[in-house]
Amino acid sequence: MPGHAERSVPSAVQTFLRATSYIGEEVTRALSALSPEEVARAVEMLDRAPKTFVYGAGRSGIIARALAMRLVQVGLTAFVIGESVTPIVRRGDAVVIFSNRGESQTSVQTANIVRREGAGLLVVTARGNSKLAHAATLLLELDLRDAPERPRLAPLGTLFEAASLRLSDGLIAALMERRRETEESLRRRHAIMV
Repeated sequence: MPGHAERSVPSAVQTFLRATSYIGEEVTRALSALSPEEVARAVEMLDRAPKTFVYGAGRSGIIARALAMRLVQVGLTAFVIGESVTPIVRRGDAVVIFSNRGESQTSVQTANIVRREGAGLLVVTARGNSKLAHAATLLLELDLRDAPERPRLAPLGTLFEAASLRLSDGLIAALMERRRETEESLRRRHAIMV
């Protein structure tokens, strides 16, 4: 069957190239549509908070964890909601919740607790009219289109996750500038793995 594998490679590579191009273009378009004022408010919220907590269900949780790690590296105090060592959220803290549809029960419940405790709630979602979005102190809505090719080239929440990760990295770059951090200062805070 060597001939079969050889014939499928060009098709797979073409699909790979179409997918990476499509994802890149859609993510860039969605992030470019964000309000600069809202992004500036998000940076300020994260920088001023005594502690920042992050949350996301499923694949959104992976993006939340990546943000928490980067916040620590930039010199801030960050926790992942749901971990056994996570302290209580207090007034003045910031909470970032990632949720594509903004309707997951755990995300909405978390948001309700955050609001009750008086912490700032930054919601990143693709649905600005969702329950989670309505609970937000600050909303960053990612305008992700549902084009016919999306299910094949970027299935499920791929566009949301890719856009959220790039959004998170952009926020970190802005925090680095605001806090006068460098790659070297971040590296000094990087976890040492054995």
